[in-house]
Amino acid sequence: MQALRGLLDLKFMSFQSVLLSLSLATVVYLIYRRKTRISVSYVPGPEPESFVLGNLPEIFQSQAGVPDFKYQRLYGDVVRVKGAFGEDRLLISDPKALQYIFHTSGYGFLKWPERTEISRILMGRGLLWADADIHKRQRKVMLPGFGAPESRSFVPIFRRVGSELTAQWTDILASSPDQTSVFNVASWLSRATMDSIGEAAFDYQFGALRNTDNEFMKAYFGLMSDTLGSPPKSAIFMQTIFPVWVLQLMSQFSQARNLVHARHTANLANEVTRELVKSKADALLQGKGNKDILSLLVKANASEKSSTRLTDEEMLAQMRTILLAGHETSATTLCWVLLELARNPDVQKKLRDEIRTTEHAIHARGDDDFTAADLDNMPYLSAVIKESMRFHPALYQNYRQAAHDDVLPLSKPIKTLDDREINTLPIPKGMKIILSIAAYNRNTEIFGEDAHVYNPDRWLRDNGDKKGPTLGVYGNLLTFSGGVRACIGWRFAVYEVLALTVEIINNFELSLSPDIARLRREACLVMLPTLEGEQLKGENLPLRVTIAARD
Repeated sequence: MQALRGLLDLKFMSFQSVLLSLSLATVVYLIYRRKTRISVSYVPGPEPESFVLGNLPEIFQSQAGVPDFKYQRLYGDVVRVKGAFGEDRLLISDPKALQYIFHTSGYGFLKWPERTEISRILMGRGLLWADADIHKRQRKVMLPGFGAPESRSFVPIFRRVGSELTAQWTDILASSPDQTSVFNVASWLSRATMDSIGEAAFDYQFGALRNTDNEFMKAYFGLMSDTLGSPPKSAIFMQTIFPVWVLQLMSQFSQARNLVHARHTANLANEVTRELVKSKADALLQGKGNKDILSLLVKANASEKSSTRLTDEEMLAQMRTILLAGHETSATTLCWVLLELARNPDVQKKLRDEIRTTEHAIHARGDDDFTAADLDNMPYLSAVIKESMRFHPALYQNYRQAAHDDVLPLSKPIKTLDDREINTLPIPKGMKIILSIAAYNRNTEIFGEDAHVYNPDRWLRDNGDKKGPTLGVYGNLLTFSGGVRACIGWRFAVYEVLALTVEIINNFELSLSPDIARLRREACLVMLPTLEGEQLKGENLPLRVTIAARD
């Protein structure tokens, strides 16, 4: 027995030695790889907050865009930032470099694995999760539902939802002593866009505006801020250091409040979307296909070639993606549009005048309501929406990782720390890059010296949106991303925002409430309005609303 114990002890010591040797070898290899691969250490950038987390706490805990604007002002459009344990990363707002990453390279820059896992938790393995060939296949199947004619055809739905919102606000104001009230417009707009997406995308009535006790809507409301807002340093560390399989286990079994919320919402969404997909497939078999996005998607997926089809899991994930990304980004964009109109009464009045002039023309020709063509033909409306999307992009950053060694072209030279000027920037395989949509949208080379000023008139100047490389799908903004990963539903979102803005400003006058002094641009994948000290309550934009006077 003694000899056996001694043998076991010897084997355990041998195992420990092997484990220690492997660990040391791994550390040596990682150090060797970091020292010998292409370096960007000569690119100027901020000092790290700590060696363990670098600049990541400032980047991920600040309000959306704040570190981006600060770094852009101090170091330019290409900035070296530190990740964990001294790792170099880049934050880029240089137009030519962004054009290369988004357009020229195709899928040469993939998503960060940890950000992909966040997309999977929230929306499943759908379009916002997928990369490379999987993304290309999924996008091809989904495209038929998001073309220009399809998006324009949904305008009557957006207008009906807007009318219901108007009716409810009018009833509340009518019962108010001074005919005015402060609304959390973020909550109202989230419910309105959920109803819009339900009818246009699924031919389904969520009834979110009518029923405030809707469990499905309550699960979605606050999901982004609860799951991703103000992450503690421990969460930043885990997402940075832990391999994806560990993050997957945590997302499945952790009892943390935010992950429990995410799982509950995912289960509800899967139940609803599974029934919707089944009903659309049955309707297609009976020759009763509709024109909503899900019906078109089910039809496009009825291909005989398995290589061009979506799996059942992918189909459910696309529906969850449309539900969350579709309704959340539109509602958020509308919040920032209305905030700026409340801040700028002159802009609000000018827009209302254009809306009512167009309304008179519509009635004069014998029609009852705004069409897609009417929305397209209001230049000041277009200017207000573009400027709001420029100034407050719902999606403020993208996260990419070089698939191989590459060289980034630059719009203007970088002055390096060793006093060189370079016009291109070699980067190594695996380099993590933060593509700053917020900073690009305020790039003075593209949008003028007053890029940090909200001014819709910039879009009425000659070629006001034509400067620099072609990047975005709408006004050359990066708000909808660009290239092979440009937002597939950008036209849908634009018409929804146009239609609801027209309805609200035509009928109501907006002004700021005192609580706006506590407003935050909450950074949680999308840029949500919250109030300081009340982030856990979710989106909150308190605006004073009154009936807009008519002649």
